[in-house]
Amino acid sequence: MTELTMAAIASPRRKDEVRRLTASYADYLAWPDESALVEWKDGEIIEYMPPTDQHQRIVRTLVLLVGSFTDLTDSGLLHVAPFEVKLWPGGPSREPDVLFISRDRLSQLTPQRFEGGPDLVIEIVSSSSARADRAEKFIEYERAGVREYWLIDSREGKEQADFYQLDATGRFVSVPLDADGQYHSAVLPGLTLNPAVLRAAELPNPQLLLAAIAKDLATLPDDVRAAYRALYDALSRGRA
Repeated sequence: MTELTMAAIASPRRKDEVRRLTASYADYLAWPDESALVEWKDGEIIEYMPPTDQHQRIVRTLVLLVGSFTDLTDSGLLHVAPFEVKLWPGGPSREPDVLFISRDRLSQLTPQRFEGGPDLVIEIVSSSSARADRAEKFIEYERAGVREYWLIDSREGKEQADFYQLDATGRFVSVPLDADGQYHSAVLPGLTLNPAVLRAAELPNPQLLLAAIAKDLATLPDDVRAAYRALYDALSRGRA
């Protein structure tokens, strides 16, 4: 990288600032900090501020819940940022907070990146990512054929959860919660989430959330459901 680019990397920023640097895709691949969340689009490297504690708590809860569900149902593979998703050849490289790849699409996964649109993308909205998550990435994920997109905004005073599924025409449509406030995933049938739990002062035990689902999941063997029913009862008593 050039001295000018390296100087820009080291410059201080506000907590809500996104750093954009003119750079090639090769520069993006050579980025020196592998732990940083950086993306590439239209000849620019986009570097976001490090996530907040609340952001990381929500990511952890969702990874444990969704990841355990995919393991339980042998549905596919879950990845977390930073990990490159090359949405289409020559197109942007994004690094979603959480992404799910179904078993029949694992051939698109390489040791370095996923080629194409994942089946499910989850973005936790932050001050520095709000515009990209709700506008730019929304359009890109739709174009790339991402089947399901979750947008979880935990910023104080802006708490909101939006869920989109790809329809038959290739467009994202907003999916409402059911009468009990639950979202039902299409990519992972049987997986439900009440986004209100992500706004609680103390986030719930992900294993309790999983047990609440698995104890009644018809696709599981009876003995597995019984085990999760017992786990749900035990964890529920522990929270009483």
